[in-house]
Amino acid sequence: MQAQAVTAPRRVDIVVYPGFKAMEAIGPMTVFDYANVRLAQLGQPPAYATRVVALEAGPVRSDTLMTLEATARLDPVLLPDIAVIVGARDIERAMGDAQGIVPWARAVAPRIGRLIALCSGTFFLAAAGVLDGRRATTHWSVATLLRQRFPAVEVDADAIFIRQGNLWTSAGVTAGIDLALAVVEEDLGRDLALYLARELVVYLKRPGGQSQYSLHLASQATSHAGIRGVQDWILSDLAHDFTLEEMAGRVAMSERNFRRVFAREAGASPMAFIESARIEGARRLLEQGELPLKAIAARTGFGSDEGLRRAFLRQLGITPREYRERFGAVRP
Repeated sequence: MQAQAVTAPRRVDIVVYPGFKAMEAIGPMTVFDYANVRLAQLGQPPAYATRVVALEAGPVRSDTLMTLEATARLDPVLLPDIAVIVGARDIERAMGDAQGIVPWARAVAPRIGRLIALCSGTFFLAAAGVLDGRRATTHWSVATLLRQRFPAVEVDADAIFIRQGNLWTSAGVTAGIDLALAVVEEDLGRDLALYLARELVVYLKRPGGQSQYSLHLASQATSHAGIRGVQDWILSDLAHDFTLEEMAGRVAMSERNFRRVFAREAGASPMAFIESARIEGARRLLEQGELPLKAIAARTGFGSDEGLRRAFLRQLGITPREYRERFGAVRP
């Protein structure tokens, strides 16, 4: 029998610089390491050879107490299979301190297998010009700045990660884990990626986008106690048929004043908040089990599965059934 050829592991360079976000380096690094551990358990060779690189070799201090040792310098000739540029809290300062990453990214982008930017690391790719005319994402807090600085980039502030050819960009911090799992799924298959997601106790495909932050948490930030009380009431009883008169009466306001104050505090009209709350509730039910769509519509106040379907198409651009297929719990 002919011996099976052993495939060399893909080289992954984690690109860091002073002030990089530690979690954005460690998260993907952990995913690739766990992939190798699982492959070893299955009697297979490692798929990834990960190292830390920087403009200069040596210790690089992160945004926390953690320091990583860069074992190699960025090289525009000897390229890795995958390069991951992490983000920074103060990306404008970081770009000034690590200017050499920009010309390196410009030089390697046409030739590298995957060039990945996490969080505000997207600014390096944008400054290199390789994202012009392409979709990209970044941390929601700097999405506006990215648009202003690089108008040729089509910024999607809600995406968890985006792939455009060999260029990948992600949202902030933990979204780097989502992206790394997607890389593993593409390289090694869904089963292994799903195993890693379970080991790490994360979603294989996180539901929603950056704006998915819970309305329960958003309501806690509302400064007006009366409006916060109405929000909590809505969130606790989605099936209720709310009326503007009833909500305004609950805080002893006229309907006109209630609409104005609610919009100021919540950033949305009362009816828009209700629909978003109902969609959030329906999404949780779709993700968690096989409850019929009619039952989900009834529990979340949409009245009918058709009403649920229209709301999903309007806000998310997909049907509830498609949402469940994509984000629903995977049975073992």
